[in-house]
Amino acid sequence: MAEFLDLESQDSVRMPWNVLPGTKADAANCAIPISAIYSPLKPLPSATPLLPYSPLRCRNCRSVINPFSIVDFSSASKIWICSFCLQRNHFPPHYQSISEQNLPAELFPQYTTIEYDTQSPNENPQPVSSNVFLFVVDTCVIEEELGFLKSALLQVLGMVPENCLIGLITFGTYVHIHELGFGQIPKVHVFKGTKEVTKDQLLEQMGFFGKRQRPTTGVIAGVRDGLSQESIARFLLPASDCEFVLNSILEELQKDPWPVASDQRAARCTGTALSLAAHLLGVCVPGSGARIMAFLGGPSTEGAGSIVSKNLSEPLRSHKDLDKDSAPHYHKAVKFYEAISKQLVHQGHVLDIFACALDQVGVAELKVAVEKTGGLVVLAESFGHSVFKDSLRRVFTSGDHDLGMSSNGIFEISCSKDIKIQGIIGPCASLDKKGPLCSETVIGQGNTTAWKMCGLDNTTSLCIFFDVIKKESPDIIAQSANNQFYFQFLTYYQHSNGQMRLRATTLSRRWVAGIGTKEDIISGFDQEAAAVVMARQVSFKMETEAEFDPIRWLDKSLIHMCSQFGEYQKDSPSSFSLSPRLSIFPQFMFNLRRSQFVQVFNNSPDETAYFRMILNRENVSNSVVMIQPSLISYSFHSGPEPALLDVISIAADRILLLDSYFTVVVFHGSTVAQWRKAGYHDLPEHHAFANLLKAPRDEADAIIKERFPVPRLVICDQHGSQARFLLAKLNPSATYNSNGAVAPGGDIIFTDDVSFEVFLDHLQRLTVQ
Repeated sequence: MAEFLDLESQDSVRMPWNVLPGTKADAANCAIPISAIYSPLKPLPSATPLLPYSPLRCRNCRSVINPFSIVDFSSASKIWICSFCLQRNHFPPHYQSISEQNLPAELFPQYTTIEYDTQSPNENPQPVSSNVFLFVVDTCVIEEELGFLKSALLQVLGMVPENCLIGLITFGTYVHIHELGFGQIPKVHVFKGTKEVTKDQLLEQMGFFGKRQRPTTGVIAGVRDGLSQESIARFLLPASDCEFVLNSILEELQKDPWPVASDQRAARCTGTALSLAAHLLGVCVPGSGARIMAFLGGPSTEGAGSIVSKNLSEPLRSHKDLDKDSAPHYHKAVKFYEAISKQLVHQGHVLDIFACALDQVGVAELKVAVEKTGGLVVLAESFGHSVFKDSLRRVFTSGDHDLGMSSNGIFEISCSKDIKIQGIIGPCASLDKKGPLCSETVIGQGNTTAWKMCGLDNTTSLCIFFDVIKKESPDIIAQSANNQFYFQFLTYYQHSNGQMRLRATTLSRRWVAGIGTKEDIISGFDQEAAAVVMARQVSFKMETEAEFDPIRWLDKSLIHMCSQFGEYQKDSPSSFSLSPRLSIFPQFMFNLRRSQFVQVFNNSPDETAYFRMILNRENVSNSVVMIQPSLISYSFHSGPEPALLDVISIAADRILLLDSYFTVVVFHGSTVAQWRKAGYHDLPEHHAFANLLKAPRDEADAIIKERFPVPRLVICDQHGSQARFLLAKLNPSATYNSNGAVAPGGDIIFTDDVSFEVFLDHLQRLTVQ
C-alpha cells in the first residue's frame, strides 16, 4: 500500500490498476474498470512551487507541457514534443535560455503535478470577487428548533470574512426575501409559495429598475449587464456592513404564522424558495463564487418541488415506493431540481443543504442539484445536534481544519490515443465538450472531455472511468518501444483568495499485453482504490438501472476477478490462493455488500442519498472507512491496537473504538462499564483506569475534529441498546445458532447473515469451477 500512498501524495491520484492491460480484451478480463480517483485540490507537498505565469500548451491538442514531454535542446529554436499527440511545438522567446542544466520547474521530473497562477503580471489584478453566502432559512419548525438554528446562524455570522457578501431568505407558506440594505426598518419582499416566479418577474417585483430605465435587450446579469451596484447592495451586503441588521432580523425571526390543522403537515415551499434564491444570485452576482446555504427542517409540501402532500394520512416515500414507482411526487420533484441544477451550473453557483429533522426533508430529490454544483450536505436529527452545529462552524473555520473551499472550477482531461474517457462519477456537471477522446460506453457524466465544478474543496474527489480501445496484441518490439499510457488532468479554478489558478497533473502508467503478463498486472493492483471504485459504480447502477441486483453484480465481478488472478487447480477449492496484493479485496467486497450503500433496508431514501453523495465526493482513505470501518481495541494488557472487525473482538474488559465515518462509537465491555458506574475512575489509586477510559475519547475527538460532515459520537455499553451501532458493523462469526461456545464476556449477534468465513468458502468453490 505504501507506494500507492506515495504516488497519491505527489499526484493526488489513486488507480485500481497501476500497470494497465494493453488491449480491450485484457481490460475486459480485469473485472474492475480501468479508472482513477483524483482529488484536484488536495494540498501539494510544501516544496512544490506556484508558478507565476501561464502554462505552455500544445498547439494541436491543447495539453500542457509536462515532465514527460521530449525537449530538443539541439535545434536553434528549441522544440518540445507533446507526449499525447507527438506534435512538435516551438518554445516562445522567453524560454530560449533553457538547457539540460537549466530547466523550468514544469519540466522537473518530480513536479508531475504543478500549479500556475494564470493572471499575467502586467495585468491589473482583477478585483477579488468576494464570496457570497445566501442563507435560505426554513421557519416551519417548532420554537425550540428555530431557537437552535438562530443561535447557530448568529454564531457563524461572526466568523464570516468581512468582505463576503451575505443575503437572507426565510420561507414557510410564503417566501420572504429580506432587504438588508434598508436599515431604518425591516423591509421584506413576499412571494407566494405555490406560484412559480421567473427571473423577469423577480426583477420587476423587487424594483431593480425603480430609479432608471430597464435595458431593452440582452440578458440582465450583475453590475456588468445593466444592474446598478446600489440595487444589488439592497439584498447582498458585505458581512461587516449588515451584521447589525442581520442580527436583529434573526433575533426577531418567528415561527411561520400560518395555522396548521392537526391532521396536516405544515405548508413548506422549499422548491419555490430555492428557485427564487437561484434567480436572485443569477441576477446579482453571476459567475462569482456564490453559495445558497439552505437550512431545512422538514418535507416540502407546497408548490413546485414538493415531495409529499399536506395530508398526514399520506406517508413519505420509502425505498419500496420508489422501486414500485408508486411515489407520486418523486419524478416531478427531481425534474424540478434538475432544472434548478442546470441554472446554478450555468451561473457557477453552489447549493449546500443542511437538513435537520427527525422526518425526511427531500434530500433524495435535491441530490441532483447538490451533486452537480459540488455542494456540501449535512444530515442531522435536530438543529441542536453537534453534527449540525459543528459542521456549520467548520464551513467558516480558517486555519488548520480549513476545508479549502474554492469555486468556478473547470476540469479537463487529455490522454493517449489508445485510451478513451467513459465518464466521471462525482460532484461535477458535464460541459458537453465532445471529441475523439469520448468513449461510446458512458458511465456517469460522459460524452465530454470537460466538466464544470462550481464548488470544490481539499477532499473533493472525482472517479474517472477509461476505456482501452487497442484491439490486437502488439508485437514485443513495438511494446518495449512505447509501453506508456499518458493521462493529463487540468483543473482551472478560483482559489479562496480570489486568484485564478490552473493545476496540471500528468501521469504515466506502463501497459502490458499478451501472455504471461498476469504477474505484472497484479503487481500494480491497489485494493483500496478498487473497492472505492466498485462502491461508486454499484451505487450509481442502483440509482440508474431498473431491476439491478447489486449483490449479484458484485459477486459476479469478484468471482470473475478471483478466477482470472487467483492460483488454483480446477475443481479443487482447497488449492485456491490469492497473491498478497489481492488478499484483502474479498474482505472489502464482503463489507461493501453489507454496507448502507448496498443494503437500503432500514434506511430512508434521504439517508441513502446522503451516504452516497458523501461516498461520491470523498477521497480513497475516507471512502474505505465508510465501506470497511476501522476498529481499535483498548485494554490494560496492551496499548491501543487494531482489532478484527468481528464479534470475537468484544470482551468484558476491553474498550472498542469503531470509526464507520458517519458514526464514531466508543463501546465499553461489561466489566469496564460496571467499574465506570461504580466510579472507580474518580479514585486516585485507579488513575490507570481513568486513563483507559480517556484514551478512546481523545482518539474519537481527534477523528471528529478532522472530518466533514462531523460524525455522530455514540458512547455505549455492552448489552446496552446503543451497542447496535457497533454490532451491526461486525462480522457475525458467532450468532444465536452457531455451535461453538462463546468466550466468557464475549457476545453473539442475532442475525441470519452469513459470516465472512462462509462467504470466502463459497467464493473459493465458485472460483475454481
